[in-house]
Amino acid sequence: MNKKLSKKDRKDWEDFINSNEKIQNKDLSISIKKNKNLFKVIDLHGFSLEDANKAIKDFIEQCYLEGVSKINIITGKGSRSKNKDDPYQSEKLGILKYSIPDYIKNNTNLMRKIKEIDYDSIGNPNEGSFNIFLKKK
Repeated sequence: MNKKLSKKDRKDWEDFINSNEKIQNKDLSISIKKNKNLFKVIDLHGFSLEDANKAIKDFIEQCYLEGVSKINIITGKGSRSKNKDDPYQSEKLGILKYSIPDYIKNNTNLMRKIKEIDYDSIGNPNEGSFNIFLKKK
């Protein structure tokens, strides 16, 4: 395909090449807009209580530094937890669904970074995840 450029297109091209004007990077502006409402997810299925607490602490702190505004934490419903079979263990705190929000709520350093925790999802037996909304740094 061999098309000739019009005089106007040729002049526009030459003006562009000789110009010192910078062109806006559209990809950069799109990624900046996306970062304003970043959303991340962490799945804690299969984690022990201690490992889940460490993972959630690190995850919230990293998301806060990255400017993430919403986090979805998947804990599972706890319906297969072995703690239900042992009457000497706390059913509520042995299940990640309840222990993770309790850990976060009792960690003042994490709570300084959090705007809101969706407690309705935690209390709902049909939900296996909940959202946290982070403050801006």
